[in-house]
Amino acid sequence: MPGLSGRMSTVVKSKISKLLDKAEDPAETLDYSYQKQLEQLQNVKRGIADVVTAKKRLQAQEQTIQQQLVKLDTQARQALAAGKEDLARTALERKNVAQTELQTMDQQIQELQQQQDQLTDSEQKLRAKIEAFRTKKEMIKAQYSAAEAQVRISEAATGVGEQMADVGLAMQRAVDKTEQMKARASAVQELEAAGTFDDLTALGPGEDDIDKQLRELSSSSSVDAELAKMKAELGSGATAGELAPGDSQPAQQEQQQ
Repeated sequence: MPGLSGRMSTVVKSKISKLLDKAEDPAETLDYSYQKQLEQLQNVKRGIADVVTAKKRLQAQEQTIQQQLVKLDTQARQALAAGKEDLARTALERKNVAQTELQTMDQQIQELQQQQDQLTDSEQKLRAKIEAFRTKKEMIKAQYSAAEAQVRISEAATGVGEQMADVGLAMQRAVDKTEQMKARASAVQELEAAGTFDDLTALGPGEDDIDKQLRELSSSSSVDAELAKMKAELGSGATAGELAPGDSQPAQQEQQQ
């Protein structure tokens, strides 16, 4: 699925870019760039040193060949003076070869000198560029540090930082809980004033208000029935005492007592 894979790749790259951006320290990045430029400058200096070394080596060889030319010229003259024309010719032939080598070597020395001049000019330009970069780097680092400090101070003062935001949320939760507790306390006081808690304590296990009213009604009916029964019993007992002979005297004695 090309579309899905492309989308996943974009998401992964965006996440990685965000992480890198968060982890990147501009001061460290600038210092690293400055270090790399110094390494390039050192490479240019080593190149100049290599060219100068090669030029010096050719110049030393050039001096040796020049000395050989003088020597061969002297030998040719001496051989010719001694009547040895063949020997003089051989010396002159060697001199001619040495002169050709000397011309080639002189050309190489000139080319090396041009390379040295070019590298020296590049080294000076690169040095000036690096020095300008170093000055700008330090200025940017100072500005970034000042801006970073200002952001921290502003966040702490305005409470928009992560830590201050957590503190603000904790404080808001504490305020909400306090208001909730005050509302609950007010509700309890209102219920207590209305006598709701007395009614609740009068309830039996598993009873609600309707069960309580039914239980009280049943209890009142039982009491009324028992009271009527006792009245009936007492009424019948008093009638029997009046009709039975001999009961008046004990009754009178009990009354006197």
